[in-house]
Amino acid sequence: MHDPALIVKQSFVAGLQPEPDLTVSQWADEFRVLPQKAAAEPGRWRTDRTPYLREVMDCLSPHSPVQRVIFMKAAQVGGTECGNNWLGYVIHHAPGPMMMVQPTVDTAKKYSKQRIAPMIEETPALNERISPARKRDSGNTQLVKDFTGGVLVMTGANSAVGLRSMPVRYLFLDEVDAYPFDVDGEGDPAGLAERRTTTFARRKIFLVSTPTIKDASKIESEYEKSDKRRYFVPCPHCGNMDWMRWKNIQWEKDIPETAKLLCEACGALISEYHKTEMLLKGEWRSTAPGDDKTVGFHVSSLYSPLGWFSWGDIVRDFLESKNDPPKLKKWTNTILGETWEEAYSAKVGAEGIAQRAEEYDLYTVPQGGIVLTAGVDVQDNRLAVVIRAWGRDEENWLVNWAEIHGDPAKREIWQQLDSMLINTEFTHASGAKMKVTAAAVDTGGHHTHEVYIYCRERRKHHIIAVKGQSRSGKPPLGKPSKQDINFKNQTIKKGAELYPIGTDTIKAVIYSRLKMEEQAGPGIYHWPLGLELEYYKQLTAEKQVTKYKNGYPTRVWIKKDNARNEALDCEVYAYAALQFVYTRVNRNSVWDQFEKKWGIGEKTAPTEKEKEEKTILPLKQHKKPIKRKRGFANNW
Repeated sequence: MHDPALIVKQSFVAGLQPEPDLTVSQWADEFRVLPQKAAAEPGRWRTDRTPYLREVMDCLSPHSPVQRVIFMKAAQVGGTECGNNWLGYVIHHAPGPMMMVQPTVDTAKKYSKQRIAPMIEETPALNERISPARKRDSGNTQLVKDFTGGVLVMTGANSAVGLRSMPVRYLFLDEVDAYPFDVDGEGDPAGLAERRTTTFARRKIFLVSTPTIKDASKIESEYEKSDKRRYFVPCPHCGNMDWMRWKNIQWEKDIPETAKLLCEACGALISEYHKTEMLLKGEWRSTAPGDDKTVGFHVSSLYSPLGWFSWGDIVRDFLESKNDPPKLKKWTNTILGETWEEAYSAKVGAEGIAQRAEEYDLYTVPQGGIVLTAGVDVQDNRLAVVIRAWGRDEENWLVNWAEIHGDPAKREIWQQLDSMLINTEFTHASGAKMKVTAAAVDTGGHHTHEVYIYCRERRKHHIIAVKGQSRSGKPPLGKPSKQDINFKNQTIKKGAELYPIGTDTIKAVIYSRLKMEEQAGPGIYHWPLGLELEYYKQLTAEKQVTKYKNGYPTRVWIKKDNARNEALDCEVYAYAALQFVYTRVNRNSVWDQFEKKWGIGEKTAPTEKEKEEKTILPLKQHKKPIKRKRGFANNW
């Protein structure tokens, strides 16, 4: 165990020594070696490769008056190594108690193994100060590194015990947007960790993260409270200083490799080969007033050095993501280093969506529909049902919306549901007959037991029991858990299974797609004419709002004026059922497999005359035996 009193005493003595002359960036240039197995460009570190990191690192140097450094960043900009350089500097040049916090204890272990251990091993200045963890009595473990005058403790934001284990002078909070909002009932983990630094007058705190959702992003919140620095670079044509913006990237249609940066001052288009010189001549400038104790830096992947992630790569990823909200969200977060603003239902009106209804009938599947899934919401006096046809890139069509009235505690209502989910054939535009491939039934009401019975008896029809998890970041469909137990309290092998679903995640996908007004394409939702307005009102019955927990914002979904929302819930479950299909059929070939299963083609339905001609056989001619089609989908 590490004695906190001894650590404070050692740090106090070390604090009486004069501050080292080297800055963090100078130390990195002189001593840091990037390991072969953990770096894209192994060998000696060169800050000139990523000049925008110089000031970020130097603000972490002891001679700088700055106490808190905020770094809101994109991927592919070297931010992780910036923090590692600081760790190495502290161990070698400015020893003291230090803590690094990853989102979870498990990620801290992985970080230690994949990043810290190789850095120590490959950098002689560190290797000679820290004994390998495998040596007996070395004082080092995977999560604790002892060195003269200090100690590095690595922990996870999900461990309150780890966060308050000791006082620290140096605190590295990595990927803070992935931290939980509350840890073990003790509040915000970042705040809990920062309180460990209050006994040190010359403390340093480094918050780093790729941002996530607007109004719920920790790193954006901290950046907005800082002096909001941007890295200004000169135009090679006119010399005007400005920071790189995505809106100024221009390219020839569908040719990402032609991407160039527009100079707003002179109108010139800047080729990317100028970037190296531009970065070397760049400088950080504040865009808001600050207090000199907290500084904020923001950098996007547009600044990524030549040979890493090009402007053409960025454009290509954008073109592949622009019509898919989940992909576009990831692109915005990881490439632009900006928060994603989730779709608000207030912007998605029932009347507006109803006006987009198209000329096709319920119980029919338009051209493009390939897989049918259903979502069932269980109320006290009825079942609400949505059936959707899904096609390539998840373009989809509403095939049925119905309410089955009755008591879910009685078998009759479930028999009616059978008729809809199992027995009904839906006619495709090509004339093919289709049935529901998978269905998800909600267990969250007052009839959980009845749902388990229903789904248990219909496993072969791929009807699953689901329960929503109203927390951001949950996957659309999680791993199932066994629910049935015998008299020995043991789970029954073929008993009912319960699938957790990320309702917040799915609602974000649906609402983002409802905002899309294209007539066709990836993710587009379609509805038939003739639906009552009540369906659309229920579909848009919720909105996402910001609520505060322990002083920190979080995004939650709430009903608007206590409106009914069964249609939205059913759509959520139908989407979850599609995810279930993906787990059973190769996602890359699912559409081809089910097209073959149903016999879907481009032809329209045969006429009565064509049907008669197909059934009339010449004398002595016999039908050939039908061969069973191969493929998982055909055996569904």
